Amino acid sequence: MPRWLPRALVLALALYSCFLLGNWAFHQLVGLLVNILLAFFLALAIEPAVGRMAARGMRRGIATFLVFLAVLVFGVGFVVLLGSMLAGQIVDMVENFPKYLDSLIRWINDSFHTDLSRVEVQDSLLKSDWLQRYVQNSASGVLDVSATVLGGLFRLLTIFLFSFYFAADGPRLRRALCSVLPPARQAEVLRAWEIAVDKTGGYLYSRGLMALISGAAHFVLFEILEVPYAPALAVWVGLVSQFIPTIGTYLAGALPMLIAFTVNPWYAVWVLGFVVVYQQFENYVLQPKLTSKTVDIHPAVAFGSVIAGTALLGAVGALIAIPAVATLQAFLGAYVKRYEVTDDPRVHGHRRYGEAVVARLQKALHHKKESASEE
Repeated sequence: MPRWLPRALVLALALYSCFLLGNWAFHQLVGLLVNILLAFFLALAIEPAVGRMAARGMRRGIATFLVFLAVLVFGVGFVVLLGSMLAGQIVDMVENFPKYLDSLIRWINDSFHTDLSRVEVQDSLLKSDWLQRYVQNSASGVLDVSATVLGGLFRLLTIFLFSFYFAADGPRLRRALCSVLPPARQAEVLRAWEIAVDKTGGYLYSRGLMALISGAAHFVLFEILEVPYAPALAVWVGLVSQFIPTIGTYLAGALPMLIAFTVNPWYAVWVLGFVVVYQQFENYVLQPKLTSKTVDIHPAVAFGSVIAGTALLGAVGALIAIPAVATLQAFLGAYVKRYEVTDDPRVHGHRRYGEAVVARLQKALHHKKESASEE
């Protein structure tokens, strides 16, 4: 047996063990790494506000605390307002449920010539197997829901804590990162950092502007339909539809439909139709224009980046995909060598039909002359 073979086997086993250990550690820490990534982008988002306050003489720690305090007060106030509104509307719906059921049964009897009664429908619903199974599953899942809520609160606290440190100690973090790099690399890292701050801020600006437009449009609809709590519902639709990726639109439209149903069941249909139509207008008209001006990224690239981010990191990936891709595109754009485009009509999508027809005629005449000369 060669002398190097035992050492090679030991080295291969050691490398394989290190790989297994690293793979296990990565899967154990992937949740923490995702939280740190989200906290980093949150710190980039509030960096302009913290930087302006620090430039006026305020300490960065105090400036960061004030920014987070404003966000927390706004978020808690908004949740409390919507929670009280939703609780009141649910109580009203429960009290008025017999009236809604009577109107529905009356419509069914008139439309399909049936003879249903509310007592029969209620008895069939209460004695149904699926309702009993649903109640049993809901009762057994209370602990799971409580654990999920506590886990979400702990994750939210972790994200805010890391983002606070990233924003408050931003200059120190940049100095620590640059201290291990040569001067040329330091300039590139700092430039990438500034681009990330600008792109993330531009992304949030565009989202905030679209939330404002969406809230105003839905507020007009709610006022026309005389839906209660129209201002709060408009703010809900604007924020949730823009800042919760993928399913935000459906979550935003569900609550106004529920409230409108308490006024008139047909109003819920009107709200659903308006939400669908406005979503198409936003996707194909409003969002491409605002995104191109603030984030400077092609709509197709933005859509693809959201899909890729969702596949990699779920909702977190969808949320940070666009600013991450915009940062990478702006950073790599400085290293791509570009040339002057030739003055050719085909660049603008205009094909030279006339020249192609002349070339075909000349070729046909030349072929005909050759055939005649051979004969």
